[in-house]
Amino acid sequence: MANRDLMLGQNRNIGIGQGQSLVLGHSHSLGLGQNHVDVELGQGHNMDLGLAHHDHDHHEIDLGNPHDDHELDLGNSEDQDGEDHHHHHHHDYMNENEISVDQKPGHDDVDPDLVLSSQNHEFSLSDNNHQLVVGENHELDDNLELAVDSSHELEIDQHGEMVMVSTPVQARALTADMTYQLTVGQEFPDVKSCRRALRDMAIALHFEMQTIKSDKTRFTAKCSSDGCPWRVHAAKLPGVPTFTIRTIHESHSCGGINHLGHQQASVQWVASSVEQRLRENPNCKPKEILEEIHRVHGITLSYKQAWRGKERIMATMRGSFEEGYRLLPQYCEQVKRTNPGSIASVYGSPADNCFQRLFISFQASIYGFLNACRPLLGLDRTYLKSKYLGTLLLATGFDGDGALFPLAFGIVDEENDENWMWFLCELHNLLETNTENMPRLTILSDRQKGIVEGVEQNFPTAFHGFCMRHLSESFRKEFNNTLLVNYLWEAAQALTVIEFEAKILEIEEISQDAAYWIRRIPPRLWATAYFEGQRFGHLTANIVESLNSWIAEASGLPIIQMMECIRRQLMTWFNERRETSMQWTSILVPTAERRVAEALELARTYQVLRANEAEFEVISHEGNNIVDIRNRCCLCRGWQLYGLPCAHAVAALLSCRQNVHRFTESCFTVATYRKTYSQTIHPIPDKSHWRELSEGDPNVNKAALDAIINPPKSLRPPGRPRKRRVRAEDRGRVKRVVHCSRCNQTGHFRTTCAAPI
Repeated sequence: MANRDLMLGQNRNIGIGQGQSLVLGHSHSLGLGQNHVDVELGQGHNMDLGLAHHDHDHHEIDLGNPHDDHELDLGNSEDQDGEDHHHHHHHDYMNENEISVDQKPGHDDVDPDLVLSSQNHEFSLSDNNHQLVVGENHELDDNLELAVDSSHELEIDQHGEMVMVSTPVQARALTADMTYQLTVGQEFPDVKSCRRALRDMAIALHFEMQTIKSDKTRFTAKCSSDGCPWRVHAAKLPGVPTFTIRTIHESHSCGGINHLGHQQASVQWVASSVEQRLRENPNCKPKEILEEIHRVHGITLSYKQAWRGKERIMATMRGSFEEGYRLLPQYCEQVKRTNPGSIASVYGSPADNCFQRLFISFQASIYGFLNACRPLLGLDRTYLKSKYLGTLLLATGFDGDGALFPLAFGIVDEENDENWMWFLCELHNLLETNTENMPRLTILSDRQKGIVEGVEQNFPTAFHGFCMRHLSESFRKEFNNTLLVNYLWEAAQALTVIEFEAKILEIEEISQDAAYWIRRIPPRLWATAYFEGQRFGHLTANIVESLNSWIAEASGLPIIQMMECIRRQLMTWFNERRETSMQWTSILVPTAERRVAEALELARTYQVLRANEAEFEVISHEGNNIVDIRNRCCLCRGWQLYGLPCAHAVAALLSCRQNVHRFTESCFTVATYRKTYSQTIHPIPDKSHWRELSEGDPNVNKAALDAIINPPKSLRPPGRPRKRRVRAEDRGRVKRVVHCSRCNQTGHFRTTCAAPI
């Protein structure tokens, strides 16, 4: 390190804040200007330094073993008389301008620089006489350098004093840590450890190192600056792998590197530097890694280096993407072994065994859906963000309280009609043994071609409805009118045909094109008033948006890690919801209880006329409605559509002293809800135990232990990934033709027109 002097000019004082250390290192001198400066030392020291006008370039001071009381003066004798009467002993060193207090008796030779012992001291300025105080509770580094916290710097305040203030430091540290000092005879376990130590030293001391020779028996390197004498040579000891430093020339004639990068800051160095932080926070971004390395080491690296360093650590923590595909057959066996009754199967290409499809459904989810959930199933997908991309297909039910209940997951190499047909076939095989005991299934999706054909072939009796989220997004893109979109949702929510047609007429008054666009889509596919199935008020599947908080994070992981993230989330949900339901004391789940309570409030204002034991006429300010409690239906269609008695039905039931709760669908009861989550999703052991556990299990497919699935051929394309997915209904849609008002040509706007006029 180059010599650095701390010069205090005329009328300048040093202010060091609380908790800061003053350390002066080798080849550093303390230069004092022409003003009077007092230095006071703790532990009985009382040393005052008065400097008069003097022609010497600088004054060098050595402080060692404490004496009881010393008064040490520099400069002409006429500057000393102000402080002489305060001390018992007086030592005059006017001729040499050097003060030395030996650390131990008998030490006569001292370094001509200012040396401070490594006892616990702290330097600070006292309030009186600008004295420099050394306390007892702070350490002085053996490097004997001026060490200043990286978050502080020296500034000149309005009174002309030098003070230390907090600021983000972007410059390099100027001090060297003794940890990186190498000595002749120092040993390392192997050549890699030796190279690693030299690399860390070069980065810490801010010089670049050039390797001259590196093999299994010797390592030689020099400073990369031309003419710099720094050089090191290490060699292997005979008979052992230990390396030892044979020769080293420690001094540098160069001033260190003068740029912010560093030749030795490799991807592996980045990985080892941030490994602990990534283990604590795997979501740390490459930009944050760059900022930390710059703050700690004073090095500016590229984003790619930070990203590759993070990926290298993440691969050691979670496994590589390639390993994830290779272990898929074993993972499927572990799913079936730990969760008996679950379905887990993986399929590869017959030609090269590259990954094509994965289907997983846990036994606890299958049992809960078949025995306790609403007979409603939503289909959706999300695109994966991992190295090999792919698409995650989801089939999700809804529990009695309206929460999502994931049933099955499929991962395919790409989304197409063939893969949707396969997924729905697997879903049919999962449900076919119990579908005769279930009501007719209602399926919600975006109704793209592959899904429509798959539902018709595998679930011919199911009601298939359009997810309103997809429909409204397409409508918004086409007309970009918020009022029209709101009317579309109101039309979809209308319970009767009369209400529906009234909303369509309102849309037609605003835009005939919008009304024509809506009428092209059969209302039986999306409108509540025309839909034949029972949607329980669910107009959207809303799966990906509802699960986005953790699905989005999992979608960038290796395939096994992603499925494990999903399994852990399901396991947690099942346990939490099971425990929560045990605290409920009502007959119905909370959402159903609130809905029935609201209906009770309205029912008290209605007039009920009874026709027979089952049929009633309910009169309200909204009109008359006919209720049939035997068939559980009302003219308003609210009872049939939602599965809970509407206000008219509640009024009829109260008039004949019936228990309202007995006339709700069974899926809304707390007993059924508890049955939904009665089964457990069990943990899966770490991959290091898979083979050992599988070999002792007779139910495990032995062929799967040796089967290998290769990664798919699709790779993430270059560039920033698309933020919003392309809707199925938008694919192939003809783009709107734009016209230029300047040249009357198509394909561009006036602002981008380049035609000559």
